[in-house]
Amino acid sequence: MSELSHLADAGASRMVDVSEKPVTRRIARAEAVVEMQPATLALIQDRSLAKGDVLEVARLAGIMAAKQTAHLIPLCHILPLDAVQIDFDTAGGASLRIETQVTVTARTGVEMEALTAASVAALTVYDMCKSVDKGMTIGRIRLLEKSGGRSGHYEREPQL
Repeated sequence: MSELSHLADAGASRMVDVSEKPVTRRIARAEAVVEMQPATLALIQDRSLAKGDVLEVARLAGIMAAKQTAHLIPLCHILPLDAVQIDFDTAGGASLRIETQVTVTARTGVEMEALTAASVAALTVYDMCKSVDKGMTIGRIRLLEKSGGRSGHYEREPQL
């Protein structure tokens, strides 16, 4: 494991200086999974919850969160995002899988923006559905893939 880039020699926190890095196209994908009762998932799919269309509100919340990541995570750089995409998969059982993809042309990556988008979208699903299912759980928040930059391409091995 390489040394932590957010720590100065004396151990103090610091924002990494990226001014000498080349501007490249960078993409990151992340996911979060919300487990719930099958009846809750049916309400989401039928768009029949009192608070409105859960998936569209969660999509907007995730996009907004990606744009605010530098205000939430102390050492993240403010980035001019090129695109934020959020997709939902309800296939199989009583879980909602949220996948995000964030794209930027910049000097640093967008892994944190993709992870923040997935996390906030999942929290929004919980918020909108808690009146009918307080037992929901949010999990498997993780980076799926990143490309661009000096560290190259990373892709998580598929889960069986």
